[in-house]
Amino acid sequence: MKFVCLGYIDETKWESMSEEESRQIMEQCLAYDDELRRGGHFIGGEALQSARHSVTLRMKNGAADVIDGPYAETKETLGGILLLEARDLNHAISLMSQHPGVRVGPFEIRPADEEVNALVTARHEAFNQSIEGTDQ
Repeated sequence: MKFVCLGYIDETKWESMSEEESRQIMEQCLAYDDELRRGGHFIGGEALQSARHSVTLRMKNGAADVIDGPYAETKETLGGILLLEARDLNHAISLMSQHPGVRVGPFEIRPADEEVNALVTARHEAFNQSIEGTDQ
């Protein structure tokens, strides 16, 4: 099963760390990601820039309304995502509970929606085939 692990971070806490502390934590996280790779569990991931560089879109009066920053009113903001392969939720919890990033902020672990993702993949493949057909 695929799981999406959403890693949250308190940016003010992170920014208050020394450069050496944050470098050590980052190295520990990357090393653990390598362990996940060796076990065939790491599918991918993306680190995110600061929430200060984000916007939130919401429909308002029939038009997209752009709001600076994340919508949630919380200290912890989304710091990155990790895509994980695990047998089940308990296995995913076991794997992620050892991730050094948990010391910096919580991880939300959510099963991927394989049914919807299969539709997205099929649509992507059909689109690519239609583009290839017009290039000839």
